[in-house]
Amino acid sequence: MRIDKWLWAARFFKTRALAIKACDLGRIQWNGQTAKPAREVRVGDKLHIKSEAGEYDIEVLGLSEMRGPATVAQTLYNEPPESKERRKLAIEVKKAMPFYPEGKPSKKDRRQIIRFQGRD
Repeated sequence: MRIDKWLWAARFFKTRALAIKACDLGRIQWNGQTAKPAREVRVGDKLHIKSEAGEYDIEVLGLSEMRGPATVAQTLYNEPPESKERRKLAIEVKKAMPFYPEGKPSKKDRRQIIRFQGRD
């Protein structure tokens, strides 16, 4: 089975096109090697997946041609506890980072900045 199809069926990506793009960008590692979208995946293979949701280190437990419910998709792979902990830590670090709004500040924001800087 193609790796892009398996990634889509296991619900790591919403579409096969996104799975193909991730493979082309080198975000999918298959047994320590960069995977192309047509790479055959088999039971027992180790995958390292980088996606918007985080980084996963998984072992393939099953194959599926169809995209099913999330409960069925979770039975297709096994993720060790270390990988889960790394993702949780990355999420906490991301939440702790300060938020900076993009773009030009509004009139209210500019007034708050001026007040904070003491330039009244």
